[in-house]
Formats: sequence, structure tokens, C-alpha cells
Amino acid sequence: MYILDFGKRLIQKRNIGITIYLILNTLLVIILFQDVLLGVGLYLLSLVIALSPIGEWILRVQQGCKKLERKEHIERLEPLFREVYAKAKQVNPSIPDNIRLFISNDPSPNAFATGRKTICLTRGLLNWSDDEIKTILAYEFGHLANKDTDLILLVAVGNMIVSVMFVIYRLFATFVGIMFSFASRSIGALLMTFLIDVILVALMWLWTKFGTVLVMYSSRQNEYEADRFAFQCGFGHALICALDRFNEMETIASKGLWANLASSHPEPDQRIGKLQRLMAGA
Repeated sequence: MYILDFGKRLIQKRNIGITIYLILNTLLVIILFQDVLLGVGLYLLSLVIALSPIGEWILRVQQGCKKLERKEHIERLEPLFREVYAKAKQVNPSIPDNIRLFISNDPSPNAFATGRKTICLTRGLLNWSDDEIKTILAYEFGHLANKDTDLILLVAVGNMIVSVMFVIYRLFATFVGIMFSFASRSIGALLMTFLIDVILVALMWLWTKFGTVLVMYSSRQNEYEADRFAFQCGFGHALICALDRFNEMETIASKGLWANLASSHPEPDQRIGKLQRLMAGA
């Protein structure tokens, strides 16, 4: 059931960027290993590990997510979490069971979903009201309901494999080149070795940038779907207020073509406009 639902979401139009990059990443892994079964098998094995409780724990450690320990945090946040969890389950019963709430020491107000069963609030969000926190939780449940975190994880696994193989190939090519240049006492061979290394680094940089554009395109589309989910949970107006508040806190920065292409979130006014149209049609 999960695999079928995941596959359906993967081929949706809003996830076209992730789908394209995933296919290209898989092909690159196969080329690097020069074996279809080995490349795909390693990819799938890494994904299974990433989606396991061990992988989830690693993700939480990497992102600084910790269990709620303080009495006042538990007494305040757990009831809010359970209330929104119940509403989210009503909207989408396929949301995983045993989703847990964590907290990070980040002083800026924020929250994020990771893995399949983790929602993490930052310490900075504790300064917000209970209603605002519930709104943010509903939005993060939307990401888990839409399996956005799984899609990003799928890409991350492929990137990890490609990155490891790139480092191995680069070290091997450099080592062979240096050994050959010393053995032949050829300055030209040594220079060629360094030139090849520069080309490899440049190709990896271009591949990463290309992947960022594709994945962030899908990520921006998924933000709208998470907003819609929060609206369906009854937090449409509250989310508009939260987006306005986030917008006011953002540092004014120059926006260029790359900044827009690499952004994981649409402009707040675009998100608010869609929410307003949803509310008008409700």
C-alpha cells in the first residue's frame, strides 16, 4: 500500500523535477558501477536503510532533533501536537502512526519534518502562541502526508552514492596520474592529471547545481500542497498570519536568477494568494 501510494505521488506533475533527477541519478549510479543490478540494488538497499528506524535516527542526529525533556515543554507542546495529529489523521488516514515530536536548539522560529515519523520544532518557536504552533504543526503534517520528505530522502540517497563514487574515482584517477607522471618523469602528464581533476570537480559542481534546480522546483510545488493540507485541517487563516510573520522576520536580500531557482519555498505572497483563493472557494 505504501509503495503504491509513494509511486503515485512520485509521478505527479508537481514532482516532475524530482522524478527527472531521480532517473538521471539512477542512470549515473548504474554507469559508475557499470552494472545495472549492482547499481540499482545498492540504491534500493541504501533507501531501505534510510527509511528504517536507524536511518530516521541518523537524520534526527544530523539535524539536532532531541526528545522533549523539560516538564514545561512536554506539558505545553504534547497536547498541541496530539490535537493537530488527530485532525491530520482525519484529513489523511494514511499518515504514519507513531509520528513523534522533537525539539532543536535553533533560536530562530521554525519547524521541519524529516524521515517518515519525525516533526521537529525549534526552540525559537516556543515564543509563539499555542495557536501559531498548532498551525505550523499542521503544515508539517502536510509534508508527511504528501510524503515529501520521502521523496527528498530518495534523492539524497542517490546523491550520497554518486558523491562517494565520485570521490573514489577522483582519488583513483589522481593517484594513477601522479604515479604515471613520476614514473615517466613527465611534467605534461602531471599537468594533465591536475587538469582532469579540475574537470571532474567542475562536472560534479554542474551536476549538483542542475539537481538543485530540479529538486527545488518540485519542493516549491510541494509547499503549496502542505499549505493546502493545513487549510484542510482548519488552519487556513492562521497560516496566512504565520506566513506574514515569517516574511517580516526575513532579512532583506538581493534576489537573482540562481537565488530564485534554488529556493525551496515560493514567495510568501504567492502562497498567501493561493490560500486566500482556497478560503474564498470553501
